[in-house]
Amino acid sequence: MSKKVDLVLDIAGVIATNFSPIFWEDLSSKFEVSYDELIKFRKGVLEKLWTGKIKDEEFWAKLVERFPTIDRVYAATKLLSAIKPLPALKKIPLWSKYANIHLLSNHRKEWVKHIIRPVEDYIKSVTISGEVGFCKPQVDIYLKVNSYFNGENNVLFVDDQEKNLIEARNLGWNTMLADDNGEWIKNVNHQLLS
Repeated sequence: MSKKVDLVLDIAGVIATNFSPIFWEDLSSKFEVSYDELIKFRKGVLEKLWTGKIKDEEFWAKLVERFPTIDRVYAATKLLSAIKPLPALKKIPLWSKYANIHLLSNHRKEWVKHIIRPVEDYIKSVTISGEVGFCKPQVDIYLKVNSYFNGENNVLFVDDQEKNLIEARNLGWNTMLADDNGEWIKNVNHQLLS
């Protein structure tokens, strides 16, 4: 390849585990609160949390206000421990030799910084919804990432949710759905290293 491609990776479900539903199931079991009520709560705050309209501290305060039996320190620790590296994270140093690596995620920076830190020297840009005020699949977050490209490169975007690939395709990006078995990693290797 003469020019590097821009490889855009989601975080949760691509380079790190999703904390949901494990986190919510654990809270339900440990603190004897209804799982369905926890999921209703999550749905009610998720977009505000992902777009930065409420901060991390406000999220925890709202959770404990709604479910007083939940221990805030335990919950915060559990959430972070549920976000673990997936095999693709170890591929980033190699992939960065052939591609400009960008991260694009609906998340909170404070929740994923432990995932990003070991590979941050290999990453060209990090766009996290809680920082920029937009979340996938809103076009504005893709346009933000698009601004980091030089306009000449091919773009490959990997996400674990089909709904997040649609707007990327509309912008002319190539897309790949991350499967649970990690077959997508072989496909990225093939595209970058062939």
